[in-house]
Amino acid sequence: MYAYSEFDRDFLRARVAEFRGQVARRLDGSLSEDEFKPLRLMNGLYLQLHAYMLRVAIPYGTLSGAQMRALADISERWDRGYGHFTTRQNIQFNWPRLSDVPDMLEALAEVGMHAIQTSGNCIRNVTADHFAGAAAGEVEDPRLTAELIRQWSTDHPEFAYLPRKFKVAVTASEQDRAVIAFHDIGLRLRERDGEIGYQVVIGGGLGRTPFIGKEVRDWLPKRDLLAYLEAILRVYNLGGRRDNKYKARIKILVHETGLEELRAMIEAEFATGRRLLGDVSPEVIAQIAKGFAPPAFRDDPVVPFSPGPAFRSFLDTNLHPHKRADHVSVTVSTKPIGGTPGDVTAAQMRVLADLAKQFGYDELRISHEQNVILPHIHYNDLGAVYEALAQAGLATANVGLVSDIIACPGLDYCALATARSIPIAQQISTLFGDIDAQHDIGPLKIKISGCINACGHHHVGHIGILGLDRAGVENYQLTLGGDGTEDAALGDRTGPGFAYDEVVPAVERLIHAYLAARETTDESFLQTYRRVGLAPFKAALYGERDAAAA
Repeated sequence: MYAYSEFDRDFLRARVAEFRGQVARRLDGSLSEDEFKPLRLMNGLYLQLHAYMLRVAIPYGTLSGAQMRALADISERWDRGYGHFTTRQNIQFNWPRLSDVPDMLEALAEVGMHAIQTSGNCIRNVTADHFAGAAAGEVEDPRLTAELIRQWSTDHPEFAYLPRKFKVAVTASEQDRAVIAFHDIGLRLRERDGEIGYQVVIGGGLGRTPFIGKEVRDWLPKRDLLAYLEAILRVYNLGGRRDNKYKARIKILVHETGLEELRAMIEAEFATGRRLLGDVSPEVIAQIAKGFAPPAFRDDPVVPFSPGPAFRSFLDTNLHPHKRADHVSVTVSTKPIGGTPGDVTAAQMRVLADLAKQFGYDELRISHEQNVILPHIHYNDLGAVYEALAQAGLATANVGLVSDIIACPGLDYCALATARSIPIAQQISTLFGDIDAQHDIGPLKIKISGCINACGHHHVGHIGILGLDRAGVENYQLTLGGDGTEDAALGDRTGPGFAYDEVVPAVERLIHAYLAARETTDESFLQTYRRVGLAPFKAALYGERDAAAA
């Protein structure tokens, strides 16, 4: 992974010192909350319902064992002994005291981490495929591109005050595990005639007006990447709406301007800008590439083993093929049955750090699905890894199944939320806690948002749940058929919403309707929905409810 230079370390030290002074002035009353707000947001500090929240950047989801251990220490010393992994591949601490935040940032800086651009109307943390550098089928490790964009975008003076927050995702496989179609800019590395370049997608996003991104370039040479990104950002910065924050994202600019006209504006800006912004220095590229060189993989012959039933279930669900036949990527679920999705204790973080150091070439990943990845594990070490995870409560065998739920913090934490998310996720997880039942149901992605901002990605859930406020009462809308992969689709709204105590039974009816409608046990929920459409699911939802109310 990328190692900070002395310049990077000096930059962080200066930034922390600057914020320490700003915090002191807020605490002594020299700064009002309105004056302090833009300063704290520049350093990843939010004010939520009950306390401040610090969001820490994990660029493209990659961190070392030492960094994970530092997060554990920070959570114990200055928070409540846990962290919450997010759909932006970041981590949040939900209970820091304002006076402690500069010390937290200083501790982060000591291990090459920070909270810069995890909030505000700027280019946010660049995300990438969580199996980057490990998965077969990649044309190149997409983290090289993500790191280049991180360096270019950090404190970029022209793009520090955009009309709205701006998100970029990168993948290098035809299988989209980075959800590029739902980002402001999505990049897919491709190979053409022996050369690697990019497909560029713009204008994707969720929230109150979800859009699937549109291809603005099917091929962009690698040398032109930064010049083209600058062109997109300049056109957006000048043309994006600032009169209405709900219409300020680039997706609205694409929708209102039209793709062809906007493409022409971007290309014109690109033609001018590429003459002013030279190609990236080969030395810079070489230095970045050095940081992402593959580890010195072990070549030990694979020794066959016979797993017990619980271990077998784990192997069936939590492994992903590696580019090497003798290694696998292990997904560690942060969704124990009845637990809070994304929460990991300090003790569990230390276990993960130790496993990464002992068995995983000292590397970990955070996925946009709020899970933790050990990307490089030799087959011979799977037994030891599993035992350590099981002892730490981290061996839940549910990745990709009904209890592997994405959920935002919702009304339990977030000042923007209009309904609870976490209790709904916990109830669904408990209802379908039996592992055999989960395997029978098969692949199913449930995603829950506690407000229209869609931080839980409900629009792209196979079953999406959106919590709203209806005259002071929580009301939950359901959508079906969403998909954040290369087959991108927005979910279809089923109809009227459900009360808090009705929504989990409604999800149960949907799943029973699927089991009745599928043609074979191998046909997934999403495949069945695409085959039969909304009608049978709508009948299961509302027919039973109306009958019960009669």
